Parts: sequence; structure tokens; C-alpha cells
Amino acid sequence: MSGITIAGLIAAFCTTFSFVPQAIKTIKTKDTSAISMAMYLWFTFGTLMWLIYGILSRNLPVSLANAVTLCLASVILYFKARERSRTRKGQEAGR
Repeated sequence: MSGITIAGLIAAFCTTFSFVPQAIKTIKTKDTSAISMAMYLWFTFGTLMWLIYGILSRNLPVSLANAVTLCLASVILYFKARERSRTRKGQEAGR
């Protein structure tokens, strides 16, 4: 394994696993009120595109990092969408 690949894997590990605390907190508290839906939609889509790029270019660090990040971001996005749906239903019921 080349030094470039090792550096890429270390960078991928650091940036990818920075999402773990947020994902755990979101799963435990189910609170996403401080998270922007638009940001997470764009971020998740961008991560998907990076994953596709990594696979097509056969770039292991990019593929691994974005596969894991996509899973974590998708969990947070799911909770955000669920919260948003509940908030809208609550507002409609209050009308």
C-alpha cells in the first residue's frame, strides 16, 4: 500500500468518524432541531456522489470514507425528516 493511500485512509478515517458522535446523539435524543434540513440533503447527496466517484475511480479511501459517511448522514437525515414531518402534522392539527 502506497504512502498516498495510507494518508488518504487516515484522512478518510478522521473526517468520516467525526460524524459518529452526532449520529449517536441524534439516535439517542431524536432531536434534530438545530440541524438544517437543506444542509443535510445537500451533504447526503454530495456524499453519494463522492461514493460514486470513488467507486468509478477505484479510489479506496474515497470509497470507504463516503460509504460510511453516507450511512451516518442518512441516519441523521432520516431523523430530521421524521421530526420535520411530525412538526408539520402538529402545526396542521393546531389550526
